[in-house]
Amino acid sequence: MKSTETIIWQDWDLSQIINGEEIMSPSPKTPHQKASRKLQRVLEDYANDHDLGEVWNAPMDVIFEEDYNRLQPDLIFISKEKKDIVQDWIRGVPDMVVEIVSQSTVKMDTVVKKEIYERYGVQEYWLLKPEKRILEIYTLADGRYELHALLEENDVVSSPLFHDLAFKLSIIF
Repeated sequence: MKSTETIIWQDWDLSQIINGEEIMSPSPKTPHQKASRKLQRVLEDYANDHDLGEVWNAPMDVIFEEDYNRLQPDLIFISKEKKDIVQDWIRGVPDMVVEIVSQSTVKMDTVVKKEIYERYGVQEYWLLKPEKRILEIYTLADGRYELHALLEENDVVSSPLFHDLAFKLSIIF
């Protein structure tokens, strides 16, 4: 007879608190994970080479308000000027976040989370869409996100936050 074991994760789960509501998510599928891993590598190399700060990946809580908005972006950039917000989790506003959009997360990533990141003042918001092979980069201007770039697979990615960064989007897919 087999025994069953309950595994308890004490400090880690795939839940977020979004506008006061706890949201549970399944783990991402392989296209999402592949794109996340490759983009993280590009951003980390750039941030490290230029001594800009740190890149973090999910699951890592970004706590804007403890019991109201506690999100887990797919990738997070914290500049060295804001390094003090990196504590047990990230407690404050990152410089940049990336959400990798799948069919099941379209509304959450492109509407709900986008509005939250905008409200709290995240300077750059990237929406990577592996299924469509595109990247949207939004920048904050006068408290509102403006589309900085809509990039397709063969386009070169550049960013106001990462001045000299340049890579072909196709390497992410």
